[in-house]
Amino acid sequence: MTGEFTFRDARQEDARDIAELFQISSDGVADYVWSTLQDEYPGLSLIEIGERRYARDGGKEIAFSFANCMVAESDGRVVGMLHAFPMPEPDPQDDGPGDPVLQPYAELELPGSLYISGIAMREGFRGRGGGSALLSTARETARALSLDRLSLLVFEQNAAALHLYLREGFEEIDRRAVVPHEFIHYTGDIVMMAAPAG
Repeated sequence: MTGEFTFRDARQEDARDIAELFQISSDGVADYVWSTLQDEYPGLSLIEIGERRYARDGGKEIAFSFANCMVAESDGRVVGMLHAFPMPEPDPQDDGPGDPVLQPYAELELPGSLYISGIAMREGFRGRGGGSALLSTARETARALSLDRLSLLVFEQNAAALHLYLREGFEEIDRRAVVPHEFIHYTGDIVMMAAPAG
């Protein structure tokens, strides 16, 4: 326990909370991705599509699943989330997502790192150490998997997130320009950052 929070591995029934927190952490990117899946999930709202995806139970092999999430609770309520998985080596046959909006994100990958694809605390629970504690669990996970680095993407205009990551020892590795879209909250650059797992 860290202060008012307890931390645990996510469960399938946490899928809605995970989707809501991933929606917060992605600053519109998740909404864009989920919108591209509407043919697969007819009649569902974007958040319902996210919930369905995070409820998938195929173990850690399914990257976007509850199995790769840790949650923070306060008084029994899920108020924070970390989603992370090992970034594989690129497939030389893979030409990328084929989607110009998503292409910059696909180009910012650090193979062999534990990739933090989402980290968020609900409004009212931020600035209380929950984010730092979740990053500590990510470091523990990386070490357990014999990965020596963490990586993540952040919008350069998201000053609060950048401040947290710099304080936690992350450094800029690369960046790409955001492809503007109505769902995505920021313009400017997407910054790839990395930090030692130790």
